[in-house]
Amino acid sequence: MTIAALLLFDGCDVMDVTGPYEVLLTANRLASRWVVDVPFQVRTVSLDGRSVVAYGGLGLTPSHGALHDNHDAHQLIVPGLIDLEAGLGNRALLDGIARAGAHVDRVASVCTGAFLLDAAGLLGDGEATTHWEDVPALAEQRGRGVTRDDVRWAVDGDVVTSGGLSSGIAMALHLVEQVAGRPLAEATATQIDYVWTRERG
Repeated sequence: MTIAALLLFDGCDVMDVTGPYEVLLTANRLASRWVVDVPFQVRTVSLDGRSVVAYGGLGLTPSHGALHDNHDAHQLIVPGLIDLEAGLGNRALLDGIARAGAHVDRVASVCTGAFLLDAAGLLGDGEATTHWEDVPALAEQRGRGVTRDDVRWAVDGDVVTSGGLSSGIAMALHLVEQVAGRPLAEATATQIDYVWTRERG
């Protein structure tokens, strides 16, 4: 079973968290219905284990406490945020992402979470993406590699980045495919009534 930890922090975008969360839970539910092994244990964590306030004021309480207490996680999913300046200036957040990212099998980001991965030293020289509006800024920050504006998710080894908001759903379906196979990923997309394509329309 793959343990997937979704990181919560003050100011994070709610859909960046709940989109992948629902995808992974739906994949589990379908796997149970098919009487096959459930592919994911889905966790939400925060830096210190305390509740956070997402963008817009919604409170979120982590199901599994502090990020540093989840050393057994296989995947880390980092949501985006509106106030990039605050995120990039949050040393504790970046250090937490960097430490966790060094111990998991795969790191993924949604939307502007790619900026946090890069600032934490986790983005390599390969392809990456983010919200289409922020692609030029990410390309400038990275100063290397290819930053794409034509796909909903990009893969560079064990790092997966995705575009804005609902692209996190598309990226999470990719994670389902990688862990449990294409049939379950496609069935999950159908179950949540989502048109799953990699290319932006």
